[in-house]
Amino acid sequence: MDLVIQLAYLVASIFFIYGLKMLGSPKTARKGNLYSAIGMLMAIVFTLLDKNIITYEWIIIGLVVGSSIGVIFALKVKMTGMPQMVGLLNGFGGGASLLVALSEYYKLSNYAEGANIALQIPTNTGVSIVVSILIGSVTFTGSMIAFGKLQGLVTGKVVRYPLQHPFNALLLLLIIAAGAYIVINPASVDLLLLAVIVSLILGVLLVLPIGGADMPVAISLLNSYSGLAASATGFVLENNLLIIAGALVGASGIILTLIMCRGMNRSLMNVVMGGWASAGAAGPAVEGKEHKGDVKSVDAEELAMILDSASSVIIVPGYGMAVAQAQHAV
Repeated sequence: MDLVIQLAYLVASIFFIYGLKMLGSPKTARKGNLYSAIGMLMAIVFTLLDKNIITYEWIIIGLVVGSSIGVIFALKVKMTGMPQMVGLLNGFGGGASLLVALSEYYKLSNYAEGANIALQIPTNTGVSIVVSILIGSVTFTGSMIAFGKLQGLVTGKVVRYPLQHPFNALLLLLIIAAGAYIVINPASVDLLLLAVIVSLILGVLLVLPIGGADMPVAISLLNSYSGLAASATGFVLENNLLIIAGALVGASGIILTLIMCRGMNRSLMNVVMGGWASAGAAGPAVEGKEHKGDVKSVDAEELAMILDSASSVIIVPGYGMAVAQAQHAV
């Protein structure tokens, strides 16, 4: 049975990879989304078989509730609301990784007594649990703030405070130090909860300084974070498919973020540390080629003549035109 499940995981991984590749083209994006959904369905079914579930009541309730919410979102949310929708789903992914890792930590802890707790949580498992918890916490609150900014629930203006970057860096160092100590001494439950709280605060502080216009890049980075958290959770649960899927999301998210940063002359480090919406805090700009030429304006009649005499005309609608369905009229 284990061989069958691992083969099913391999097939699901192929669906994920092929679906991700097809998302790169507008012509095949729908099929790519469908293939990825098929891979996810296989992942859920065979994971339930792998874990030898005895009772399915709560699992069925969760599937029904989650599927219902997904259908409602798919029917109600317009294309103009997709960025905040992605941000919200990123937050759900980070929150899920946080909760799964916490539950695994407490499950392993309950098997031990007093000082023997370290014997029940090996170092590699402890590292995976800590990474999943901390990245998941940052992703959850950061994505919620991003969703709030795009939805108008939180101010879209740049929110700054004194010593912003040093304070964020200090929080990050504290989180890393606490995580390292927890790996060495897994019995530090109070310290783990404190690290979770600090990570949740850091997620808020990283996204608050980013303006609403720059939020899509931040959401892309948070998408990468959610993938990393999921991959770390895969190591915690020893689930190969979750490791692969998380790595795919993390890699594609960071690649997209780099492409967007390069296109906007932004530095990735400014995105990671937050507060890069203004030119003064954007850091060194990426130098590009300078194109020189004269701008020639034409009136409607002259434009009509130019188009009429052209052998071929290509009209490329942008995102706003596509959302408004204006390309049909054009």
